[in-house]
Amino acid sequence: MSKDNAKEWDSASALNDPLTDLLKMGAKALIQQAVEAELQAFLGEYAKVTDLRGRQTVVRNGYLPEREIVTGVGNVTVKIPKVRDRSGGGVKFNSSLVPPYVRKAKRVEAALPWLYLRGISTGDMQDALSVLLGTEAKGLSPAVVSRLKAQWAEDYQAWHRRDLSNQRYVYVWADGIYSTLRGEDDRLCLLVIIGVNEHGEKRLLALSDGYRESKASWLSVLQDLQTRGLQDAPKLATGDGALGFWAAVNETWPQTRTQRCWVHKTANVLAALPDSIQAKAKAGLKNIWLAETKDHASKAFDSFRRDFEAKYPKAVNILEKDRESLLAFYDFPAEHWVHIRTTNPIESSFATIRHRTTRTKNCVSRHSLLGLVFQLALTAEKSWRKIRGFKQLPDVINGIRFQDGIAVITESDKAAENQQIAA
Repeated sequence: MSKDNAKEWDSASALNDPLTDLLKMGAKALIQQAVEAELQAFLGEYAKVTDLRGRQTVVRNGYLPEREIVTGVGNVTVKIPKVRDRSGGGVKFNSSLVPPYVRKAKRVEAALPWLYLRGISTGDMQDALSVLLGTEAKGLSPAVVSRLKAQWAEDYQAWHRRDLSNQRYVYVWADGIYSTLRGEDDRLCLLVIIGVNEHGEKRLLALSDGYRESKASWLSVLQDLQTRGLQDAPKLATGDGALGFWAAVNETWPQTRTQRCWVHKTANVLAALPDSIQAKAKAGLKNIWLAETKDHASKAFDSFRRDFEAKYPKAVNILEKDRESLLAFYDFPAEHWVHIRTTNPIESSFATIRHRTTRTKNCVSRHSLLGLVFQLALTAEKSWRKIRGFKQLPDVINGIRFQDGIAVITESDKAAENQQIAA
């Protein structure tokens, strides 16, 4: 794929999809059926949870008011079902296809890879769409769907080979996504990197499959980025505790600072504590990462250790061993903290893949899975917004030092700036 074609990649893929006409008349029914399938899977997870009278605690409870979704084929209205939690535990149903905040779905046809990943096999998809669209769906045979999957795989390969020599990424988030879909050999692990470029835009930077999250797998991903022209190392990488990723970063990007994800770390610490004190511990952890300064965060660290170390040394050790990397975000602009202290951009975009239903019994090929997930990622990428305070990214790139989120301007910095002005 040439550079010009790469720049037009996104718009071309959106305009030339052969399913647009097919879905015009059936968009509403297609979305509604998908949401209903999500609900049934959700209720199935709580089917064996009952109260003292033997009644199911989580049951269907009508619909929310109809919502209008703006799609690429026109406006459609959908009804999102509700559930009732008789136990008072606050269980709610949220559709992954139509989350509460969604008002626009620029490509209704993106529902096809969602449906496939959520368990509709190639053969079943044609039958389901025939019911929705009648004779309009007669061309959507298993062979046609297979061809579409092959095209998605080709699209992924073209994107995977794109030139990166003119791109600069300041921050990156990395995570390994384990799908319950199985490949030819084992459960598939997707290695995902999302980056923030120098303009503050979030972009899918890398998507690959690997053997678990080994150093060799991550090293292959990072070296491939370099081979395709990404020569400037990011200033900060955010990820969970996967040692393979950090080992690969140390070898490939030795100057890159590391930030451990607070969401993952919180989950790891709480898992080592009894349920009865998890609320207190969670509040203590929140006091650390929401502290206004690194000094205040360090004091909150010490308070957490004082409160829990005697009885729960394992939980405190899990927290303390990554103390430095958990507080790295304080050395970057305060406006960026909400973005860089967790891997939320990956977590939120790939949540449905993590929690898909288990209807699909057969294995999928490596290329099919990567092609499908790539289509989902492209759709998600369209909704990603610039990070807050993106105008400060040049300062980060130029090595301006930040202390507690505020730029520290030294006398030498002022002299250099005056020289530039004079020149």
